[in-house]
Amino acid sequence: MFIPNLLSAESGSERVVKARIIVVEDEPDLREAVAEYLGASGYDVVTAENAVAARALFEAQSFHLAILDIAMPGEDGLSLGRWLRSKTQIGIIYATAAGTALDRIVGLELGADDYIVKPYELREVLARVRSVLRRVPQPAEPQAQKAETGNRRFMNFGGFQADFDGRLVIGANGAVIEMAKSEFDVLEVFLTRANRLLTRAAISEAIGFVEDPESSRAVDIRIMRLRKKIEADPANPKFLRTVRGEGYIFSLPSGDAK
Repeated sequence: MFIPNLLSAESGSERVVKARIIVVEDEPDLREAVAEYLGASGYDVVTAENAVAARALFEAQSFHLAILDIAMPGEDGLSLGRWLRSKTQIGIIYATAAGTALDRIVGLELGADDYIVKPYELREVLARVRSVLRRVPQPAEPQAQKAETGNRRFMNFGGFQADFDGRLVIGANGAVIEMAKSEFDVLEVFLTRANRLLTRAAISEAIGFVEDPESSRAVDIRIMRLRKKIEADPANPKFLRTVRGEGYIFSLPSGDAK
């Protein structure tokens, strides 16, 4: 049975943190229906009718996941999501009207983790929420506490170092490479399966995407963004190479290790 809570260690025991979700939607009936359904599924859910109300809530408390309607009056969901992504690694699911493929592509390019197309079934919302939450870092667990255990997992590649537990990448100059959570998800898949051919379907499955016709495009967008951040020449990648008609392979030099 799926348990919609996040678990973290504290003094040798388990501390249960209920996943907190914010639903930002200007349609009152839909907003309340989603909140009620997710609440009945065991999540802690709050709602906001627009971006102004949502920003006030974000400043006052932390969330694990945000469901953002794109087409809202005033500030739209894409702008709100861009602001959120600049501040936190919160999971983001965009809700977009049917037929607006451009919004979905822009959302993915801005670092969204998934999207749902209106009109949608509440069961689909729950499935996508569960999928994203499996990949979301746990804000209730301080990173400093994890560092004290001495068991953090690292991997070097080229002049970079990936910190799997801290979910960040450090460059050769010691600076942290700004990276969306969804980008790090894909990078972790490649690093833990280095020098192996991975199809788009395999990558989608590894990062927990709900299978749909757009998942291949979503993977390609994340890989494009990754190349811009870790490749000296993204057009001629050294690490993340395309195998035409097959997928991708991450070339890890033999001297690099965890």
